[in-house]
Amino acid sequence: MKKTLEIKNLSYSFGDNHILKDINIYVKENEMVAIVGSSGVGKSTLFNLIAGVLKKQSGEIIINGSDDYIGKVAYMLQKDLLFEHKTIINNVILPLIIAKIDKKVALEEGRKILKQFNLEKYADKYPKQLSGGMRQRVALIRTYMFKRNIFLLDEAFSALDAITKKELHKWYLNLKKEFNLTTLLITHDIEEAFFLGDKICIIQDGELIQSGTKQEIISNPKNDFVKKFIAIKKKEGEIYE
Repeated sequence: MKKTLEIKNLSYSFGDNHILKDINIYVKENEMVAIVGSSGVGKSTLFNLIAGVLKKQSGEIIINGSDDYIGKVAYMLQKDLLFEHKTIINNVILPLIIAKIDKKVALEEGRKILKQFNLEKYADKYPKQLSGGMRQRVALIRTYMFKRNIFLLDEAFSALDAITKKELHKWYLNLKKEFNLTTLLITHDIEEAFFLGDKICIIQDGELIQSGTKQEIISNPKNDFVKKFIAIKKKEGEIYE
């Protein structure tokens, strides 16, 4: 399976503050890689570099074999950012309107995808009429409508209650399979990372300290930070089987 996204020796600093230090990550086609770490370790900076929000200082970002990576990903934040004054269908088709697709064509495509995921009954409702989980579904579909096959999800599920979060995890995995999406997920929740991630990357103080599958990380944690984190989750009974 080909590498869709490659990050090589990527470093970034604000003045004398080294935010990212020599990060190396690759993501294969249709793979989900979860990036785990506490707040302030550089996870969002990494996403902002991949998305082109921040200018790269050193290292390489390669998408589909090309270093022309700007504008090649779809980026979704924790907050759904739906426009409250627009109906669901008009929120969903916004990326197509931005791309100057004819509105009639855009509406047809928007209604088709809402129907595909059993959300057509919400098409003419407004965001305030939807639950938090349903809003996130709509936001994820809108992100897909940017027509990028690489998704960057920055704590996209963290504001949801536990039951809704698990439902949305399963829903997103179906979306990913249906549209062959390659996904990079930021989370502070290792339980979420273990459930969703084909591979997990753990960042501490701007450095990638371990990457591997759930089984590899549980069976062979690289340092005390990883050991302690996993031990707490095991004790709480929170690690998905």
